[in-house]
Amino acid sequence: MFSRKLTRPIAVVATAIAVGGGAYGIFAATSSSGSGTASAATAKVIPFHRGQPSASKVVGQVPQGWSPGSGTIVTGTAANKAEAAAVAAYAGGTVNRVVLLSNGDYNVHLIGVNWPHHVFVNTDFKVIGAE
Repeated sequence: MFSRKLTRPIAVVATAIAVGGGAYGIFAATSSSGSGTASAATAKVIPFHRGQPSASKVVGQVPQGWSPGSGTIVTGTAANKAEAAAVAAYAGGTVNRVVLLSNGDYNVHLIGVNWPHHVFVNTDFKVIGAE
């Protein structure tokens, strides 16, 4: 009998903590200033809102001859470094792939944000541009 009386309040408190923690995490992820160690293209992400069109802008340098879908998807240490540089410059999105371009630069593809979708990182793992 005693354990039944405690079960419901404990469940309510646990749920409140989980919801509050999740809300804080979402707020923290979407309210970042976007500052980081990027050299040419540090800016704030534009969060995704269903039904609103994506922003169309280019910041910094987009590798010459680049087009969406070009390059080779890569993993490993170099991909992790490129991802870390992109996320430091544009916090708030989720990286779903890193692509090695023909000129040696990387295209880090972000999802969950309206802008940027593509963050370009050079061979020194410095952000050089975004679109």
